Amino acid sequence: MIDILLSAFLLSVVLLGIHSYFGLEIIKRGIIFTDLAIGQMSALGAALSILFFDGLFIYPLSLAFALLAGLGIAIASKRTISHEAFIGLLYAFGISGVFIILSKSAHGTEMFDKLMASDILFTPWPDIIETAIIYALLGLILVFVYPRMKGFWKDTLFFVSFAATVTSSVRLAGVLIVFALLVAPAYVALRINKGKLLLTAWIIGTGVNIISILVSYNLDLPTGYTLVFFHALLALSVSILFPIKQKVETSN
Repeated sequence: MIDILLSAFLLSVVLLGIHSYFGLEIIKRGIIFTDLAIGQMSALGAALSILFFDGLFIYPLSLAFALLAGLGIAIASKRTISHEAFIGLLYAFGISGVFIILSKSAHGTEMFDKLMASDILFTPWPDIIETAIIYALLGLILVFVYPRMKGFWKDTLFFVSFAATVTSSVRLAGVLIVFALLVAPAYVALRINKGKLLLTAWIIGTGVNIISILVSYNLDLPTGYTLVFFHALLALSVSILFPIKQKVETSN
């Protein structure tokens, strides 16, 4: 029991660490559904791998589609009249493509459910360690390289790093879990607006992860959807209970 719960908790913390940073950034930019769009495009690459290659090349195909989505969003930010509309259409394109492709697979429904929210209780330790290393490298880029860049290239680096992060996350946890961990803790931290926002998001997210995993295990509920449920519930409750601050700082 302890090993199962510990692996699920560590995976959720690994995902939370870098996604809280990205969550604060995309809320500040006003492009909340970027994660869903890129995540869904990553899932589209995974679906193509499942249908045509029996699951082989799933990571490179997912990464390729996620990177294309990230680059597309970066370019669209300078060319479209409505950035959010473009992101929403990209999400619609991705999810409809996944449905179409997996409709031709014998295990389409099962695979679609896994792409949306996986059961993180049984994530292998090597996958967790590999993901932690990838995120650590991306974190170094965001800390030391990203602040020195400007204009289009800065946006491009942000969305490409985001796409690479989402690809690893969707492969392990699913689109909805990634979205919940990205947006909910950052949103709650911004609404409370106390102390260091990134640290606040980490603390809040970790607490919700612990509660969600324990509840799902003891009540025999799907862990992924339980995480999404509790993160969304907290964010919605805080949105109603806490007044909007006159000025919200998004610095870390």
